[in-house]
Amino acid sequence: MTRPHIGFAAMLEQFHPTEIVRQSALAEQAGFEGVMAADHFQPWVPQQGQAAFVWNVLAALGERTNADIGPGVTCPSFRFHPAIVAQAAATMAAMYPGRFWLGLGSGEALNEHIVGGYWPEAPARLARMWEAIEIIQKLFSGKDVKHTGPAFTLETTRLWTLPASPPPIYVATAGPITAKRCGKLVDGIITPGAAPEKVAGLFADFEAGAKEAGRDISTLPKIVQLHLSWAPTDEEATANALTEWPNGGMKFPKQDIRSPFDFEQMAKLVRPEDFEGRMRISSAPDDHFKDIQTFLDLGADRVYLHNVGRNQEEWIEVFGREVLPGLRA
Repeated sequence: MTRPHIGFAAMLEQFHPTEIVRQSALAEQAGFEGVMAADHFQPWVPQQGQAAFVWNVLAALGERTNADIGPGVTCPSFRFHPAIVAQAAATMAAMYPGRFWLGLGSGEALNEHIVGGYWPEAPARLARMWEAIEIIQKLFSGKDVKHTGPAFTLETTRLWTLPASPPPIYVATAGPITAKRCGKLVDGIITPGAAPEKVAGLFADFEAGAKEAGRDISTLPKIVQLHLSWAPTDEEATANALTEWPNGGMKFPKQDIRSPFDFEQMAKLVRPEDFEGRMRISSAPDDHFKDIQTFLDLGADRVYLHNVGRNQEEWIEVFGREVLPGLRA
């Protein structure tokens, strides 16, 4: 049995980048392993208040910590051309060998619509993502590459700064078809915390895809990003969820909503009961321990934790003392 890998999910939507770097260093000292840093051009709601450029922050994290680091996740197919994402990722992997991983997703209008243009429906977004991944993987080879496809054109070029080995690519999804394709084509899967039966199904689809492609599933990590709300009292934990992370209680797809101010209006309808089954709200560390252990028991190789409140330093200290040691016992 491998040692559980419990990481810190750094929310650039909520905190100034220098504060994120400080929190990540504290998390490492407390026993968290690795940092997943959110890539957002805008916060979900204005209350969250920040949206720093993730690549700058990842470089700072590389200097201030010894952790594995990666964007959780970036979209390579709207704001960025995939060649730019490939260059950024290769540079990070060259600077921090063996520590950087590239988390990719199909994007959300909140972040991607800002460059204008048509915002397509989910199947078209996924097709763009997979085409972008093809380009990135080719560029990681170090060879001259050109590409002409439905969404992207790349004139003959190569990456000139390369790591000794390319960084792994992990794709974020909550859908079974994409999960299976991940098993065939990329190096791991990222999925948000959800009902255990749903996560178990996604992991099974991912493993099925890997087996069909003749790949060794033991080398392909299954990653969960878990949002939670912990505070010294249940009342504080509930207030933190409603104030700081109401998007966690919204029971509808969010990929097509373009403005934090639209989310703010929708947040007025969110009630404490809307978080049920979607995000644990509790002052008891043992409740959160059980949730994390559930995902490890389902086969997750890594779980990155995000406490939605502003009480990050207190939460890091409590979980480092009362939760992480038990998970590794």
